[in-house]
Amino acid sequence: MLLCRVSAVSQTLARWGRRSHREGGLLHRALSYSSSRCHGVSPGEGNAQPAEAGNGQGLYRDTVLLPRTEFPMKLTGQKLLDREIQIQQECGFAELYSWQRERKAKKEFCLHDGPPYANGDPHVGHALNKILKDIRNRFEMLRGRQVHYIPGWDCHGLPIELKALGDLGTSGLTPLQIRKKAREFAEGAIARQRAAFQRWGVMADWDQCYYTYDGAYEAAQLKVFQEMHNKGFVYQDYKPVFWSPSSRTALAEAELEYNPEHVSRAIYATFPLSTLPPEIASKGLEGVSVLVWTTQPWTIPANQAVCYMPNAQYSVVKRADNSQLLLVATERTASMAALLGTELESVGTFTGSQLEGGICKHPTIPDKEVQLLPANHVTMAKGTGLVHTAPAHGMDDYSVASQFKLSVECMVDEDGKFTELAGPELQNLSVMSEGTDKVISMLKECGALVKEEQCVHSYPYDWRTKQPVVIRPSKQWFINTASLKDKAKEALQKVRILPESARAGLLAMLDKRTYWCISRQRSWGVPIPVFYHKETGEALLNKHTVSHIANLFKEKGSDCWWELPIETLLPNEVLKKSKAGPVTDYVRGEDVLDIWFDSGASWAAVLEESEPRADAYVEGKDQIGGWFQSSLLTSVAARNKAPYKSLVVHGFAVGEKGEKMSKSLGNVVDPDEVINGGKDPSMPAYGADVLRWWVAESNVFSEVQIGPTVLNSARDSINKLRNTLKFLLGNVQGFDPRVQAVDPKEMHYIDQYMLHLLREYSIKVTDAYTEFDAGRAIRVLQAFITRDLSSFYFSIIKDRLYCDAEDSLGRRSCQTVLEEILDGVTRSIAPVLPHLAEEVYLHAPGHDKGETLFKSGWVKSSSVWRRPGLEEAVEGACAIRDSFLSSIPGKNAAQYDLTIAIEPCLLFELMESLQEEPSSTSSQLAELMMVARVNLTGQLPRDLPPDAVLSHGTFLINLEGGVIREDSAYSIAVVPTSAARCPRCRRYTAESADCLCPRCQTVISQAH
Repeated sequence: MLLCRVSAVSQTLARWGRRSHREGGLLHRALSYSSSRCHGVSPGEGNAQPAEAGNGQGLYRDTVLLPRTEFPMKLTGQKLLDREIQIQQECGFAELYSWQRERKAKKEFCLHDGPPYANGDPHVGHALNKILKDIRNRFEMLRGRQVHYIPGWDCHGLPIELKALGDLGTSGLTPLQIRKKAREFAEGAIARQRAAFQRWGVMADWDQCYYTYDGAYEAAQLKVFQEMHNKGFVYQDYKPVFWSPSSRTALAEAELEYNPEHVSRAIYATFPLSTLPPEIASKGLEGVSVLVWTTQPWTIPANQAVCYMPNAQYSVVKRADNSQLLLVATERTASMAALLGTELESVGTFTGSQLEGGICKHPTIPDKEVQLLPANHVTMAKGTGLVHTAPAHGMDDYSVASQFKLSVECMVDEDGKFTELAGPELQNLSVMSEGTDKVISMLKECGALVKEEQCVHSYPYDWRTKQPVVIRPSKQWFINTASLKDKAKEALQKVRILPESARAGLLAMLDKRTYWCISRQRSWGVPIPVFYHKETGEALLNKHTVSHIANLFKEKGSDCWWELPIETLLPNEVLKKSKAGPVTDYVRGEDVLDIWFDSGASWAAVLEESEPRADAYVEGKDQIGGWFQSSLLTSVAARNKAPYKSLVVHGFAVGEKGEKMSKSLGNVVDPDEVINGGKDPSMPAYGADVLRWWVAESNVFSEVQIGPTVLNSARDSINKLRNTLKFLLGNVQGFDPRVQAVDPKEMHYIDQYMLHLLREYSIKVTDAYTEFDAGRAIRVLQAFITRDLSSFYFSIIKDRLYCDAEDSLGRRSCQTVLEEILDGVTRSIAPVLPHLAEEVYLHAPGHDKGETLFKSGWVKSSSVWRRPGLEEAVEGACAIRDSFLSSIPGKNAAQYDLTIAIEPCLLFELMESLQEEPSSTSSQLAELMMVARVNLTGQLPRDLPPDAVLSHGTFLINLEGGVIREDSAYSIAVVPTSAARCPRCRRYTAESADCLCPRCQTVISQAH
């Protein structure tokens, strides 16, 4: 490979050259200047420009082989939109998914689609999510995997029900009427969303999607429910749940939004001690009241206890202003004194455990007494260190009630109003408004109100109605997640999470959730397949009943729960197996399953039975507490493993300044307007590929900004890319790589070197896509185009491309590389820009008409492209070129002769491999330097002209991992050339101004 002298070094190089064919190995480089390689340095504009009229140049214009292609530099407006749709049709976008499912593949890649909610139009959040998934799917398909990706929709739930019914409400409508309207609404939303996803170029079989209202899906879901019930994870209980009065149903934690600006009327109230704890009584203290603080005064009538922290310190304090004795936590005394505006004198201090045995009078209910009880949930961060406990209206309160067998009486109905249990003064009052007012006035009247204040704090709201929720007990169905927690955490250890920082959130959410309420009091959902005994209210639910209902749902859909007589839902053979009484003893249940259970069971309905575990789930960070978790819990409960091997958690789409999108701010970006243009002139028609580039270029693991600036930048980036692709297409016009390609061993060194860089590029891009990092793939692409192609290779080869003979080895060598680069770059952008990639492929040589890029595979690169000594030869020359260009800043390199002096060493031999003769105007070294002539010598001549510019440098050669390491010195002399400018190629290599240079004379004479 290297044209070396006979020496130990040259033999070593020759040995490497032979071995490279056997092993495909490459020398490690450790080059002192490695990053510069003269990229980005303008080499002047003298070479290979189109011939101009005057000075005889016009004579030769037609002999110069300029680029030619019909590929347009830019597409805008309607032309762009028409072209994208034309490409989708011509290149079979709609059939691509089915085609790749039918081909043979060694490996499958399964990305399970989290269902978007079927309650509205497509938005940029959908675009971010679907395109991110599609980029990965298209990449996996290109590299030969069989992609399993079935898009789906979450179709049940209250928001759809509310939107479908509009102003009608549910009054007077049967469940079946409500369900019919809700289904129609969901179907309309699905049709709009599906059309948008297709327009964005998302690859799928759009006729084979999954829907949570489909009978087969519901049947698979019930099988998961049955499996979990058999294992004891599903149970019915009467306990506090988050209840939404505005939608009249129980809610799970994942259906809450916390409003940090919620304002509550917080109160400090006294509970007089009727029986003093023995320790306080022994101090002779009398008339002591326990002071409690609550942000929910409406819960006071339901109070059953006051809780203290056993290991904390408590004090009985005397108010300086009215001598009242109050029991408070010692560490809260100072802040209480400030709040009450009076001094508090400590008259006795006790540990929490010494409060045992104390009994208080209820402030508003005569004759009712409540105990002082120990509890670990008491904190000292706020309040008095003594917690008012209403078991019906607090999760921690309920735990205390369970431990001490306290009553859990509910005084609040489904509309959030006090029931008759609360007494005539409170009955029918809404607890969050006039009910709170009334309770506070009752506390005032009996002298129990010490202080009222406004408290701004985070409070749970119904995520659909945006109204506050209450906690109230209700008979509901639950999943015992406390018993699943450890298994779920263990399963998560085997899951790869991107970004890794999201793992903490998942684990925190699991810890927070001790049970999951899965029943909803609605009509639009999957009915919980339970029957209740008319007399006892006991639930009939077992594998026989559920299995039978699942089969009915699969055949008829879940409407049959309301349509069929109970005798069909609960036939005799099922009753016998269940050892139950006659069917007349039972009524069907009216609750439906939580939609998080609906979607959480999707792995069972959608993934292949042979391997119901996806390679990846990819959703927004809101799913950390939603679908990611409900999928994990159902899968771990049913089969002891996670349904995913990896989780990709992306951020939300936000406005251009990072602000949340909202209609009121007017910063909502509609993806349809991004593609087709909006009414506002700042939103032209960008097309689908710009939307896709926006997704790919963004750091999707944080918030993703979108707006005119970002979109314009994306469009400009694509246009620059088009420009490069147009140059490549123009220069391979008429070249057929199948018959005219040059073997790499016969190529010019710089051409071989570009294949080596192309191989490095393809490895980096492949790695980036594998890591779900399309942004890195784009950065690698842009660096390759800017640094390696535009600033370096293209500027060097134009003369050879345009002015050498059309079928010369040098020109074909160059075209072979340009075609490889065109092919590699086009394939590497295809996952992000499928429309542009297919458009380029239609114009590219080397394949039959009708072939499409996506059916022809990933970037091809060969280990043969890595040749020993190649990098050192080209990069050594580039180091010298850097020195040369630095010595003539702002000047045209083509107007100079360059003398390179290197004492006999490895670097000299490498340069000699690029130029065999001592002086040349047409060697590979002269081409690389872009000069008129290169003289290669052992030392600078003594008779240099006075205007010669001298400079010196060194270049480190590091071969075979340091086995041969040589720091070689070189000197250069730069002299203005005495040659004339050739009227054809415009290089300074002619004898006189009206005479062609030798190369051009040969080309012209051969042509004639």
